[in-house]
Amino acid sequence: MKLTKLIERQQFQGKIAIICGGSKGIGKETAKYLVQMGVSTCLIARNQEELSKTIQECHSLKKTEDQFITSIACDTTDKNKLEPLLNQFISEHGVPDYLINTVGYAYPKYIQNLTLSDFQQNMHINYEGVLVPILILLPYFMKLKKGHIISTSSMMGYFGIMGYATYSPTKFAIVGLSEVLRHELKPYNINVSILYPPDTETPGFEKENEIKPRECLILSENAKLLSAAKVAENLIVGIVKNKFQILPGEAKLYNFLYRLIPKIFRKLSDNEYRQAIKKAKKK
Repeated sequence: MKLTKLIERQQFQGKIAIICGGSKGIGKETAKYLVQMGVSTCLIARNQEELSKTIQECHSLKKTEDQFITSIACDTTDKNKLEPLLNQFISEHGVPDYLINTVGYAYPKYIQNLTLSDFQQNMHINYEGVLVPILILLPYFMKLKKGHIISTSSMMGYFGIMGYATYSPTKFAIVGLSEVLRHELKPYNINVSILYPPDTETPGFEKENEIKPRECLILSENAKLLSAAKVAENLIVGIVKNKFQILPGEAKLYNFLYRLIPKIFRKLSDNEYRQAIKKAKKK
């Protein structure tokens, strides 16, 4: 199923989506595609300036006059601030059809250089930043028996590599939460999906590369980098097909291998790490 055909069909016209982390990266590209499909969209992020720029880009892609594009400048980990803002949005526009969570960041470092605070901060933003919007919107979804919750994990959400000690546990946590939601919310007709992006060309990934341990950077060089637009395209198609696991690019192959032959997969991963150590020493 190609995205161009979905845009032409306009089958989502009249729907409403809330995108947390929608001002840049995967969230921004997802918003642009949804707007082209006739979806009214609310973007949530902390930076008002970045939100305004993305809103402006999205406005030029609108398909209908009654389609709205708005934003909420707020930290999604702050339930006390976010909840009244989302309640107000719902009173004005109605309950959204989709909640898309793309909030998160990575802080790749050697584990011996990390503090407890580093672990807590990464979990706070990556996990609680996804959990809080879900908790706020869930009563509305359950009452109406509708809705689709999409959260962003990572390839690091089903296996881990060196350098990602603070990041990978947060992505495993998102998978665990989504597994429970998928099961428990079945009687309420609420769909749940997990996006597992591989290395993706985003502003956040550029920042990661500036601080990555040398071995981690070498390991990343072996991966195929996807554009944020390509990941967003996979996300949209996955939503249309109501996939629980959305696995763009190499994520699909790696997920298959890890679950089918975990011991061999780990041995291959360990071998790559040994080679990266050798290269790092030469540099």
